[in-house]
Amino acid sequence: MTLSAVARTAPAPAGSRRARRRSARRIPPSVLLSVLVLIVVVAWSVAPGLFTSQDPVNGIPADLFRPPSAAHWFGTDQIGRDVFSRVVHGTASSVTSALVAVAIGLVVGGLIGLLSGFLGGIVDATLARFVDVLLAIPSFLMAVVVVSALGFETINAAIATGVSAVAVFARVMRSEVLKTRSAVFVEAALVLGGSRWHVLLRHVLPNASRSVLQLAVLQFGLSILTIASLAFLGYGDPPPASDWGLLVSIGKDYPLAPWLVWAPAFVTILTVLSLNRISRWLRKTA
Repeated sequence: MTLSAVARTAPAPAGSRRARRRSARRIPPSVLLSVLVLIVVVAWSVAPGLFTSQDPVNGIPADLFRPPSAAHWFGTDQIGRDVFSRVVHGTASSVTSALVAVAIGLVVGGLIGLLSGFLGGIVDATLARFVDVLLAIPSFLMAVVVVSALGFETINAAIATGVSAVAVFARVMRSEVLKTRSAVFVEAALVLGGSRWHVLLRHVLPNASRSVLQLAVLQFGLSILTIASLAFLGYGDPPPASDWGLLVSIGKDYPLAPWLVWAPAFVTILTVLSLNRISRWLRKTA
């Protein structure tokens, strides 16, 4: 064997391994920028009055279709309302609805996957078939069916989006539980006399939930897109609500004022891309 081959097969020094771990923990600038975007979006949803003093509902007739300027960052709409103010005030509805959707998918789907993977047997077979049925239905189609049954409101769109995400969370949680259940420390806990429920809550759940939490961040962005799509089609709150999808739907009727479409669309896309970037970074550092 040559010296170069020996060098390639020899284990890396401890110092270089520590350096690689430190570089993996270093936060890239793109992630920092994504976090900053999310902080701004959350601040808009919590305290919109701190960012704009314009009325999002009542417009000024003399300011119809003003293009973006220093006075109106995103321009004005067909009745003289400030578009930036409407986007900011619509953030609360869009973000809250997405959080509700993720919470429903995470809790319900996570519980199904946890019980299915840990208990096994007939429970696993029954729940796995139920998840397969949910996965066979396109998620957006299921969301449309659920919101049509519940009523055309944003909160119902959030519930519909959460129901459509249950199968994804259940599948990921079941896969992680199956891997964790066969680990040595789980078998040792059972041998030492730990009850199944104690082992499930104390050992299996904390170790299986990491990938599910990363999925929750990604699903948060997907939920924003789904809820915006439902609002665009008219399955959300009616005007004068200012959900991001509804703003795009209204703006498309005025082609001579393109800022009515690109302003809420840009905010939606930037938020979703930021969530996707953070989710990818969490997956690499896990």
